[in-house]
Amino acid sequence: MITRATALAFLLVSPVSAAELPATATIPAPPVIESPAILAQNQADPSIRLRGSVWRTKTGIVFLRTPIGLLSLSSKTTLKDIKASHEVRLWVHGQHTIVEIRKRTDGSLVHRYLSGPLTSGTEDPNTLLWWGPDGDQIVHVGAAEERLRDYEEGDPLTVEVDDTNTIRGVHDLQFDLQVSQIPQAGADVQLFLSGTVAKLKSNFVLLRTSIGLVMLNTKIGIPPIKVGQPLTVRIDHEQVTITIPSTKTPTVRPGAPAIH
Repeated sequence: MITRATALAFLLVSPVSAAELPATATIPAPPVIESPAILAQNQADPSIRLRGSVWRTKTGIVFLRTPIGLLSLSSKTTLKDIKASHEVRLWVHGQHTIVEIRKRTDGSLVHRYLSGPLTSGTEDPNTLLWWGPDGDQIVHVGAAEERLRDYEEGDPLTVEVDDTNTIRGVHDLQFDLQVSQIPQAGADVQLFLSGTVAKLKSNFVLLRTSIGLVMLNTKIGIPPIKVGQPLTVRIDHEQVTITIPSTKTPTVRPGAPAIH
């Protein structure tokens, strides 16, 4: 199931090397901002809205092209019927994740997976509450009541629901994201992600975040950086902003008032 960074964590699943990635256009890197990002009050960290088309599949893993790079989904219990004619929509909002698989031809739903802490409904005991991109939503337990007895309030959980938001299964599901390119103008993508640099490898930075390790290509505008240093990535359509902490020590002039 899609969960937090524990034994049930979002996992870095079989990363594909840069040489294997689909060819992309070269776009100039964005400027680097060396001051803390100022977030809107309603923005979660992490926060992701992304679409991908099926690139290739192998047993238990689906690789998808997205406007910012490669996204892979993996599972031992589902994803067995994913086709090249499908597209994937991903939302991440703090502890909550939604993965939708739809037919590209007509947008009809194939699978919808909801992940997050189990939160019981406030009025109907046979319902759960879940975050959704259009606001909180009610999920009907349906025939899954017995299956959910192993879970307590607040436990991480991933369920599949149908188009009436009724649970049709409980699954394991992980995803791995690589940010390897700047999206083209008009791309439908938003991302806000902060973490600490865990490893530097060739042209990639591995960023340790609350959703696991995320691989960043330095070509998106990442300046020289060291392991252990915090870094934030913000993408709004084609606009990419890389934020690193300032390393400059403020100078206090004689007679100047102290600032606390």
